[in-house]
Order: sequence, then structure tokens, then C-alpha cells
Amino acid sequence: MSEMDISEISWADFEKVLVVAGTVTRVEPFPEARKPAWKVWVDFGPYGEKKTSAQIAALYRAEDLLGRQIVGVINFPEKQIGPFRSQFLLTGFPTEEGVVLTALERPVPDGTRLG
Repeated sequence: MSEMDISEISWADFEKVLVVAGTVTRVEPFPEARKPAWKVWVDFGPYGEKKTSAQIAALYRAEDLLGRQIVGVINFPEKQIGPFRSQFLLTGFPTEEGVVLTALERPVPDGTRLG
């Protein structure tokens, strides 16, 4: 992305995005996905448990994810992905090897909002 592609947003715009920490509670295979993916359920504390489909199977095994804290955007509209309904966006950085999850430097309570 070049400097020309960056448009500024206001603090009010940023506050609309619910970027929240949560803990992975369940992981299942998603064989119907076009690219290797997991079905992931996350406890977002006061926001409840939400599920998503995440194309992170290249770098993460199910056992690597269970109990791990992740960062999710939880106020996008739900999205139908094949037979699965995704309720949040699991954040990460795309690399040639696969998506690297956004990591927390230390644990925070589930439902803590980025700010």
C-alpha cells in the first residue's frame, strides 16, 4: 500500500470498529472451504461466543489455537461462507507462508476492546 492509498479517518470512525480480544474455545475442520481453513469459536466475554471461518490452517493446527487469545472484529455483518455462517473477522497478517495471527503481548480479559 502506498501513501497515496491511505485515506484518513476520524476518531469517531475508528470507534465504530469493535476490535476485541477473545479466547478460542473450539476448532473444527472446514473441508468445504476452497482454501485450507478452520471453523473457530471464540469467547468474547460480555459480547458472548462467536464463530468464524479462518484461512489459518497453513500455519496453525487446531491444538495450537485452543485456549489461545486472538483479536477479532465483532461488529461486521454475518457472512455466509459455504454451509457456515461467519460472525466475526479473525485478524491477522497475510504472508507467503499463510496468515499470521494478530498476537497479544500478554493476556487481557476476554471482551477487552482495542483502544
